[in-house]
This record gives sequence, structure tokens and C-alpha cells, in this order.
Amino acid sequence: MSTPRKPLRLNVGFILNSDVGFSNEFPFDYEKIKVADDLELRGFHGSAIVGRTPQGLLVTGKFEATFGVECVRCLREFDHTVHWEITELYAFKKKSVTDSDLILPDDAQIDLAPLIRDYALTEIPISPICKPNCKGLCPTCGQDLNLKDCGHRDDTNDSPFSALKDLLKN
Repeated sequence: MSTPRKPLRLNVGFILNSDVGFSNEFPFDYEKIKVADDLELRGFHGSAIVGRTPQGLLVTGKFEATFGVECVRCLREFDHTVHWEITELYAFKKKSVTDSDLILPDDAQIDLAPLIRDYALTEIPISPICKPNCKGLCPTCGQDLNLKDCGHRDDTNDSPFSALKDLLKN
């Protein structure tokens, strides 16, 4: 599927004149999509449901995508898949605005790209690890220990806690 110029922009004008409780689903399925200058998602799919409320348009959605992150142990980039949900209200008037400060634009076009970006970035682990048994880098020479053993051994005698090992032997 080709990516249109603004693939996450929704025309919700037809929902404005609908009854309270009316909703419409907008599906998304892209092999690759650039959400922002700093975020490109692969295998992006999910859907957003836009519902009419007395205060505005409630946008809920469930999404899944994959993007590259760097392992904190071996510094190699790997693919990480995330799942996330969004719930935001685009208010009709200032008095109905929520903490997210979203107001329905005059042209009734909602661009979900900023929301998708923000919610996706919050799903990135603080310390991503490529695999549970990642050995990381050698602290002496920097060799990736997942590829080969460089022969350097940890010198635990320099540690201020090395004396505690003697207690375990007794």
C-alpha cells in the first residue's frame, strides 16, 4: 500500500453533524510510515475509532508497529515491536478541553501523527536489550562478546566489594 502525503489525517466533518454516540472506525495498515522527522514505523497497523460526544470527538485506537532501537549492552540496533492504545478528546469549545489541550480544528481534519508519535515513543523501553542473554561489550577492549570472546577477564580485586566474596567462602 502506498503512503499518501498525510496518511494519519482524518476528515471527521461527517461525524460533527451526527448524533451523540455515533462513531466511525478508521483502519491503518502501512508497511512503512514516517510519523515524524525522528520516527519511522514499520509494519504499522491498527485502527482509530472517532466517536461523537456532547463535549467533542473522542478518539480511541489500538496500534502496533516495529522500529529500530539500540541495545544498551552490545550497542547493536535491533527491531522492537510495540503495542499501544490512545484515548484523547478533541473538544468543540475551550471549556471542554482536557489536559491534552486538543481542540477540533475548524476544517474538521484531525492529524493523528503527533499523537501516534508521542504514544509510540512512550512504549520504548528505557534500557532495551536485544536478547535476554546478551553478553554486551568487553569493558577492556570493547569487543562484542556475543560474537567472540576476547580473552579479557574481569579483575574483581579492584572492586571495593571484593572483600565480601571472602565472606561467601566461609
